[in-house]
Amino acid sequence: MSAADAREAMVEVRALHKEFGAVHVLKGVDLTVERGSVCVVLGPSGSGKSTLLRCINELEEITGGSVRVEGELMGYTEVATDDGTRLHRLHPKVIARQRARIGMVFQRFNLFPHKTALENVMEAPVHVRGDSRSTARARALELLDRVGLADRVDHYPAQLSGGQQQRVAIARALAMDPDLMLFDEPTSALDPELVGEVLAVMQDLARSGMTMVVVSHEIGFAREVADHVVFMDDGVIVEEGPPSAVIDAPSQARTKDFLAHVL
Repeated sequence: MSAADAREAMVEVRALHKEFGAVHVLKGVDLTVERGSVCVVLGPSGSGKSTLLRCINELEEITGGSVRVEGELMGYTEVATDDGTRLHRLHPKVIARQRARIGMVFQRFNLFPHKTALENVMEAPVHVRGDSRSTARARALELLDRVGLADRVDHYPAQLSGGQQQRVAIARALAMDPDLMLFDEPTSALDPELVGEVLAVMQDLARSGMTMVVVSHEIGFAREVADHVVFMDDGVIVEEGPPSAVIDAPSQARTKDFLAHVL
């Protein structure tokens, strides 16, 4: 990757607002995530972290502002009018195509319980992208090996530990060859002794140059892996910067108070 590519913005969020009825969850968020970087979003429950991720990949329709991924406006097209431009909502099929290049891993694994690990990873390439079963199978085997589950390909979710299920979920997201990976508290549902195996897979992804936005309470992971740390509270970004600034030497009282409780 060249220095110019590394500086290119993968995600550009501008003046982002999201309301659920009378509840104003995101209140004008601005965020830039550079290609090949890891952005870790910290903050208390209810601060808007997960909603931010869901707006980036169009699982939630934004109320105001804009989200661009690789320069493409997500969910809308700009239409020229006599007095400027207005936004027109894209057809759901077009939005689905946009979303296909963004992988997302959730707190809960959301695996198909009646399908094996291999079948779970093959599902989207075959039924969404139209890959042949042989092509999808070869890729799925490769990805399951990458996440350390080569010996579990024929196991069903109920036969796997939580950490193993989450690693299958990561392999499933990677099967669509995404340009961007979003992680929504991927270790929060795991027993403490299983957290490390999932974080190790994420660290490997980071080393490979995958652009990642990670909502997490894992401060050690943020300190070690993140290029950029964001602290959110009450729907706004309170503080952001490198881990050495936000985690080790925060400038805002709210950030200091949060870290004092989680460290």
